[in-house]
Amino acid sequence: MTVPLVEKAGLVAGTLLQRYKRFLADVRLEDGTVVTAHCTNTGSMKTCWEPGDRVLLEPAANPDRKLKFTWLACERGPGAWIGVDTGLPNRVVAEAARRDALPGLPGLRGVRTEVKYGAENSRIDVLAQDAEGREVFIEVKNATLKAGDWVRFPDAVTERGTKHLRELQAMVREGHRAAIAFFVHRTDVTAFDAARAIDPAYAAELDRAAEAGVAVLPLAVRLVTTMESGGLWRLHWELPGLLPWRPER
Repeated sequence: MTVPLVEKAGLVAGTLLQRYKRFLADVRLEDGTVVTAHCTNTGSMKTCWEPGDRVLLEPAANPDRKLKFTWLACERGPGAWIGVDTGLPNRVVAEAARRDALPGLPGLRGVRTEVKYGAENSRIDVLAQDAEGREVFIEVKNATLKAGDWVRFPDAVTERGTKHLRELQAMVREGHRAAIAFFVHRTDVTAFDAARAIDPAYAAELDRAAEAGVAVLPLAVRLVTTMESGGLWRLHWELPGLLPWRPER
């Protein structure tokens, strides 16, 4: 049975009015109040939202914070939730690795995060060891761009992401294990591929990485919402398995 890996409680529901200046989103709460929430996702967020969507906000723990809410998730259709907080993927993957519940990479231990490595001055999102004592380097990417029933990555050209793929290949050549974990942060897609039309260089490097032995793991993410007392919401993240990677040549 899939278990919650990270959970948020005491969330507030509302209706999205607009997202602007990358960091800001105006939301009408259920009592009619309009608030401005912090958006941690500074990317384009293509296909992730439209005005009128239902959203879940997390109240700030610090009463002195200027923006009193953080935008966590958006519902694009009935039950089709999309994760908006870009800090969550690394947390969920690291927690899954600690619990030996990371699809495609069983038997991990000694999990660490944000460790410097490589010749190009990178930091690996998750570093662990397998049962044989080999180091396992895991890079996590938040994938939300929808095209039909597919999810694709990236949603804009990413030279930094291409560099990370080179670093992972170098780790494999040194005798370690490496994986690129695409955190499919939405529940309305059935397959994964690189966004080949948006960033051909990244797509080509992903293909080379797979051929070199880097594991490509499109993680199916389940966002589960429940209603709490007092009209508040609870949200948790699960990793039930992998989506198929279907490269379009």
